Amino acid sequence: MTQQITSANFKTLAEGDKPLVVDFWAEWCGPCRMVGPIIEELAQEYEGRVVVGKVNVDENDDLAGEFEIRSIPTILFFKNGEIVDRYVGAAPKSLLEEKLKKIL
Repeated sequence: MTQQITSANFKTLAEGDKPLVVDFWAEWCGPCRMVGPIIEELAQEYEGRVVVGKVNVDENDDLAGEFEIRSIPTILFFKNGEIVDRYVGAAPKSLLEEKLKKIL
């Protein structure tokens, strides 16, 4: 299951002992609704090895600004608290899974 990421818990999750995948999204975003189920699947399949979370940009505009999110969905991949990869737009599961495996 994905974690709800906010300004309050982001730093703790990003600097944790597991890689972090963050989906920046909004309810009104059509492509976000396409990517959402894929993100949920990845969260279940990689549970215990990777933390997968979602940031609602309407509720956490400070995080969106900090990471210069200009288009959504944007998916950021963190390892040891640093961004190691990013993908902007709707993506097939295979592409996101390939990027996720690189950070394990």
